[in-house]
Order: sequence, then structure tokens, then C-alpha cells
Amino acid sequence: MLTGEEKFVRSGQVRLWTERFGYPDDPTVLLVMGTSTQAIGWPDELVEALVNSGRQVIRFDHRDTGRSDSVDFTTHPYALADMAADTAAVLDGYGVTAAHIVGTSLGAAIGQWLAVHQAVRVRTLTAMASSPMGNNPGPAWARAMAGQPAAADELPPPTARFLDHLMASAKAPRTTAQQRMDADVQTWRVLNGDVLSFDEAAGRRFVEHCHARADNLAAASNHDLAGRRWADDRRASLSRITAATLVLHGSDDPLFPQAHGEALAAQIPAARLEIVPGMGHHPFFSPGLTERIAGSIIRHTT
Repeated sequence: MLTGEEKFVRSGQVRLWTERFGYPDDPTVLLVMGTSTQAIGWPDELVEALVNSGRQVIRFDHRDTGRSDSVDFTTHPYALADMAADTAAVLDGYGVTAAHIVGTSLGAAIGQWLAVHQAVRVRTLTAMASSPMGNNPGPAWARAMAGQPAAADELPPPTARFLDHLMASAKAPRTTAQQRMDADVQTWRVLNGDVLSFDEAAGRRFVEHCHARADNLAAASNHDLAGRRWADDRRASLSRITAATLVLHGSDDPLFPQAHGEALAAQIPAARLEIVPGMGHHPFFSPGLTERIAGSIIRHTT
């Protein structure tokens, strides 16, 4: 059974839950999860594969998720740069100067930010299920929700099925714990995409675990607020990235369609783009994909 060393590290006034696996002398892979998702979104099978390949692996709960501190967003709003500072603080907490940064969705945007603004911390970058950090999808989303086409210079909005899910989810009852868990399972089902099978039992176990270990489930919605705060640091050119970069993207990603991964790879010098057929936005509930993703990360971080 996979066991890790748990400890809390500080990023300013925020206390972050972290977990380390493997040997400290091995190269470090830092796993950075996506919006509103706890560290355990990186499955144990992926972590174990990385450790067995000779890597130290660290995963952590973002602020406002899992066992990390919650923040009063009204009085202490934060943005991508603050979450990147949290990520660097996790490395500091383990005495790691630089790591292989592996991020998915929001985590990949954080990885981009670090690779641009704190390049010495990033040995390699793996950006999965993401979009260029300077891309603001808000206007395209709004037009899509209103039934209007995207502007010529915009990356495509989420799929109609995903947008329909958002509207239906907003109206669905969430008064009981079971209703809230059922709604979360359905969201993961939609994020899985429509091509590859969805392991509902695994998705439900994950949701139940998340609900059981979270100190403040509602706080995770602050990530949506943080994502709407834009600054010049987020618009910095990705051409400044010098770390070897792998862009992993699913052909059936309902949140960031394939063009987002293609645009990200095109903006980073010498980035390698790997399109995974049928993969959606979160691959770890599709049988066989965890092993494939682990293999891609291992090859890129060698």
C-alpha cells in the first residue's frame, strides 16, 4: 500500500497540506491539481508509478481545498500569482530548489506562471488539459451561453454538453450530502468526455473521499473567483519559457477543446504536443489512462 509523509507548510498566512512519497535524493515531481480539486485528484496509481521510476513525488491541497486553510476571499482576494506562490512554498517546505512541475487545468496554468516568472524553480513542465495562461475564456463562454458564435480570434468555448450541464447543475437541488455528492459525480462524468468509458465507481469513491476529508467544501468555489482576476503577470509571453515542456491534451476535452492545447504548445518554444485520443478534461476515471499519463510524464522527466 502506498504511504506518504504528510506535513503542513506555510505560504504567508496560509497553511497548506502536503504529502511526499519516495526518496528525497531522487528528482522531484511536484503534482499541481486543477480548479477546486484536492491533491488526491492525483491517483495513488500515478504517484506509485512515478516513485517506482525513481522520482520523489509531492502533491498538495491548494488553499481553499481539502485540509489546507480556507481564505475569506472578500477580505483577502487572491489570483493565479498567489497560487503560484503557494506552489513555490511547497517546494521550499521540502528544501527543493527546482522540480519537474506537472499540472493539470488550473495547475498547468500555475506551472506556466512559474516557468515564466520563476524559471529557476522549473526543471521541466508538463501541462495537461490546459490553455495558455493569458487566455481569458470568459467572453467566449458568455457568448456560447447566449447561443452566439465565438469571435474569430478566440479559442473555442466549452462544448454545448458541458455548458448545458452547468446550467442544469445550477438548478439541481443540493440540500443533502447525497445530492451534493451525486452532483459532483455527474460533473466528473461530463468532464470525462463522451468517447472513453467513465468508471463511475471510482469517481464516486473519489467524491466521497473528498467530501470526508475537506475542512470546508464550500471554500473551493473561491477558485472560480480567483480565476476571474486578471493582471499583466498572467499575460506575459509564454515564449519566455525555457523549460522543456510537454503539453498533454485530450481530443475530447469538453472544457478546453483540443485547440487550447494546440495553442499552448505553439506559444512555448520547442514544446511537444501529445494529443491523447478520446481523453476528456480529467483522465483518471477512464480505465487505462492513468498508466498512459504516467508513462508520458516519466519519459518527459527523464
